[in-house]
Amino acid sequence: MVQAEVNIGVVGHVDHGKTTLTKALTGKWADEHSEEQKRGITIKLGYADVDFKKCKSCGKFFSGEQCPCLSTEGVVVRRVSFLDAPGHETLMATVIAASSIMDGALFVVAANEECPQPQTQEHLVVLEASGIKNIVVAQNKVDLVEKAQVKKHHQQLRDFLKDTRFADAPIIPTAANSGVSLSALIQAIQEHIPTPKRNRNAAPRLMIARSFDINKPGKALDRITGGVVGGSIVTGEFRKGDEVRISPGARREQKGRESYIPLTTKIKALHAGDSTLEEAGPGGLVAIATDLDPTFTKADSLTGCVVTRADEELPVMDELIARIKPFPRVLEPFAETFVENEPLVLGVGTATTVGFVVKQKKGKVKLKLKKPVVLTGNDVIAVMRRAGNRWRLYASAELVE
Repeated sequence: MVQAEVNIGVVGHVDHGKTTLTKALTGKWADEHSEEQKRGITIKLGYADVDFKKCKSCGKFFSGEQCPCLSTEGVVVRRVSFLDAPGHETLMATVIAASSIMDGALFVVAANEECPQPQTQEHLVVLEASGIKNIVVAQNKVDLVEKAQVKKHHQQLRDFLKDTRFADAPIIPTAANSGVSLSALIQAIQEHIPTPKRNRNAAPRLMIARSFDINKPGKALDRITGGVVGGSIVTGEFRKGDEVRISPGARREQKGRESYIPLTTKIKALHAGDSTLEEAGPGGLVAIATDLDPTFTKADSLTGCVVTRADEELPVMDELIARIKPFPRVLEPFAETFVENEPLVLGVGTATTVGFVVKQKKGKVKLKLKKPVVLTGNDVIAVMRRAGNRWRLYASAELVE
């Protein structure tokens, strides 16, 4: 079992313990960037793979080297990719992008604060809008409050979830710092977030969530390696040696005008976690080493692009007409109509762009995009709108033309 079977997002309000819980489950800090560690918050999308095991002695689930019963004998039942999404309100666009490659979510809510907090509300709306059907709620930090407060908070959680599709989601009391109830949490994930059926025979598609230049400064020119893109394969399979196309591609500026050009390259290697693969399909997070000049991939510059076979062209749009459907539960009141040139932040797959309102009529809005995106008729678009000096989740949208 080399490639993970399922992508599980770890979402919730800022500082509720998402990254610490990811570390407790996987043994890896997902916020590896120096700025994140300095500020103590997740800024970029983090990721970590782990094997879930079932103990041969007591039958409980665990990850890592040892079961809570101290046995080291376990059978691997599933490999999981965790996506650690940022909780801060200014980083909601990253959460929206991450939700497009999630198969389910671990919804983290701290018991030492009233429920719901602002991003607790917004993250739940994102999960619903993205079509995610299965979540497990981790009622975290129960070690910081009295038992009566844990019960009160549990009821607040139930009341918060009751009018959503997640009304029956399991709520597992946890304490990430001390590892309390991790076995019960893993069992709930196993029982309530199944591995979805995958289509490995369809045309291959990988949605890019991160892109890198892995070369260290000062590396000899003859030893520089090509750029790396990482994300999730949603259909089909890619193999080492495949010629692939990346759309919309790289930004180019000529005579003061900005455009994007698709890139073609060869897959030099495929990686899942610490393993090297000859081929990769849907499920989990995959890194593709290419022969691209690493300047194309550095600093997440290809995030939001889609990888296909080299001979397949996907529709790339720099303007669109969409039908806007405001969410019933939002944090701010908004005007019913838009003003001309009003900017909207759009989340499309793993891409984030800004669309400017050109005109509107009968619930349909024409938008001019600052950055083009790959769009098909089946894509759900998340829309953020400015409220004062903040961007707030506002609506979903579907492509009309």
